Amino acid sequence: MYWYAMKSHDIRHNLATEQYLMNNKKFDEPLVLFYYEGPCIIVGRNQNTLEEINQKYVDEHNITVTRRLSGGGAVYQDLGNLCFSFVVDSDSEEFGDFKSFVQPIVDALHAMGAKTAEVSGRNDILVDGKKFSGNAMYSHSGKTFSHGTLMLDVDQDVIAHALNVPADKMKSKGIKSVRSRVTNLKPYLAPEYQNLTVPEFRDTLLKELFHVDNLDAIADKEVQISDDEKGAIDEIFNQYYSNWDWVYGNSPEFTVKKRQHFTAGTIDARLLVEGGKIKNIKFYGDFFGPSDVTELADKLQGVRYDREHVGAVLKAVDTQKYFNGIDVDDVLTLLVD
Repeated sequence: MYWYAMKSHDIRHNLATEQYLMNNKKFDEPLVLFYYEGPCIIVGRNQNTLEEINQKYVDEHNITVTRRLSGGGAVYQDLGNLCFSFVVDSDSEEFGDFKSFVQPIVDALHAMGAKTAEVSGRNDILVDGKKFSGNAMYSHSGKTFSHGTLMLDVDQDVIAHALNVPADKMKSKGIKSVRSRVTNLKPYLAPEYQNLTVPEFRDTLLKELFHVDNLDAIADKEVQISDDEKGAIDEIFNQYYSNWDWVYGNSPEFTVKKRQHFTAGTIDARLLVEGGKIKNIKFYGDFFGPSDVTELADKLQGVRYDREHVGAVLKAVDTQKYFNGIDVDDVLTLLVD
């Protein structure tokens, strides 16, 4: 088995590296990757991004949002989480057989004291019945990767805010995440492992996986990435993981219902969003205004459904003509938050 520990702490760059190594490197043995990153949310390939995240909270807390190639649900990660990925020939493992892929990790965790860690359900690893690892899989051109999370010491308070979207406000045909009871792995490790940093945890797992006492013993198995290859990875980063069209625009069509009562009247907005942009919007309510509100609805068609772009349209017109007595910032917050 070969191995590579990514240097970047940007999830978008790490996913780009994973994609490049899978598609462009030739290996005569499986490859295991490890990476960890700053606060981020990664949605599954078939999900509606806006339906999975609390966009307002994400923006306020500078949480990176991206979409991965594999399916499954949305996950939150921070520097207390370690990701792993196994890359193999597609014919060497059956697609969807998560247990075979993650069993080496489970065995390593058993050796570190987490004796109750076990593969459960379709794609989770649990400890004492609580989830600390979710896994997803992707195949392309004869290769398969199975990647997963290991929540060593993640800020769980953030998860509840960042991935909390009221179910009655947005509906789509995107694959919904299943929220599970989650826990950090740290308290379940043997005492000598409970103070490990994430890099130390990663290196310990590597030694367990390779059955060696130090990483020098497997230095010849470490993958090297050239400057030209780094350039190719940057291209994937730009084409996919930092690209709005991939992260948001790739979402399935969805509907949004926003309703709020103001002193000057009630606004009930119904939106149809496709490809991350407003395809259609209608306003209902008992508000007053000298102009026909359909004029504003027409201006919003084709606009990216986010605070920046919707706000630019609203602030370029006199919204008092449509919603007399209601502040433009209140209208913006109603529509996008």
